[in-house]
Amino acid sequence: MKKLLVATAVAALVSTAVSAENIKLGVILGYTGPIESLTPDMAAGAELAIKEVSNSGALLGGSKVTPVRGDTTCTDSAAATAATERLVTSDKINAIVGGDCSGVTTAMLQNVALANGIVMVSPSATSPALSTIKDNGLFFRTAPSDARQGQVLTAILKDKGVKSAALTYTNNDYGKGLANSIKTNFEKAGGKITISAAHEDGKADYTAEVGALAAAGGDVLIVAGYLDQGGKGIIQAALDTGAFETFVLPDGMIGDSLPLAIGADLNGSYGTVPGTDSPGAAKFGEMAKAAGFKAGPFASESYDAAALIMLAMQAAKSSQSKMFKDKILGVANAPGTKIYPGELAKGLKIIAGGGDVDYVGASAVELIGPGESAGNYREILVSGGKNTTARFR
Repeated sequence: MKKLLVATAVAALVSTAVSAENIKLGVILGYTGPIESLTPDMAAGAELAIKEVSNSGALLGGSKVTPVRGDTTCTDSAAATAATERLVTSDKINAIVGGDCSGVTTAMLQNVALANGIVMVSPSATSPALSTIKDNGLFFRTAPSDARQGQVLTAILKDKGVKSAALTYTNNDYGKGLANSIKTNFEKAGGKITISAAHEDGKADYTAEVGALAAAGGDVLIVAGYLDQGGKGIIQAALDTGAFETFVLPDGMIGDSLPLAIGADLNGSYGTVPGTDSPGAAKFGEMAKAAGFKAGPFASESYDAAALIMLAMQAAKSSQSKMFKDKILGVANAPGTKIYPGELAKGLKIIAGGGDVDYVGASAVELIGPGESAGNYREILVSGGKNTTARFR
């Protein structure tokens, strides 16, 4: 009888335990296209968090997590939709780190994620329109909205005594939303936008676009574009024609490839990119270096996006998006034990034991409103042919 009771108790424990499984996270970013120089480090950031959790054996009864990559191209919504559909239906991913650029992220959400009930956490889609998009509680982002970036850029322009600026933007959701935010905030602060004109990516010649910008004039040229295609082309054409000497560079223009491509003529230009001087950022920088990649733009946010997904899975005791989507805000914010990069196993164990965590992560992430980062920015100054940190805002 005693043996029967023991056997029954063991069976009950086994039946209520979380079974280990093979979890797949899609890492869907623009590996080709106008930000292709940024995405290798972004993907490496997400995959570093995935490896950390998988190796720990602390997620959902020792579950393993595997990354599966897909290419958004950054600009081709049809290609991004097809890649996402393939990963969801064929690879059976449980959730998505991505997309990256705002237009393709919107397409991925509306065309695939909503229909299949898949959580998406974007590390870099910043269009203000994503704050109010219908998402059924499935969409989050660890980067702040460009509604905030427009305010920060305006503060920098005013600090530098800029009274007027020409503005060009990439002709998509990201560019339009950011340009509107910059124009609205700068003019509200008493500045003048002399022209706000779209440009297309992938062109060989931007002489005509620069001619219109030069005719309007301005103390500086704000280039709300992408560093590997249109934005770079605009700057080079402006320099070649002597139209502008100083460029204001929002986040899509920040990366090592632009100063390398333009050279010393870019010195003195400045801009913004999400970033923080928090202890988590420093720790992530050390981890990235040890892993062989740079903690560049949006790499921290990518690590955090993957980490939040896996911590939420633990809190929900499930790898299914419909079960853990409501746990993401809880693990991202207070109250709870603060969790930094390299401490994901610690966080998973606290949650498994019934405790709460406040995931601070690599980007000092704090999710507000519709599940997006409140916003910390690094002010960039191009000096000595490199992007340097002027301050944090």
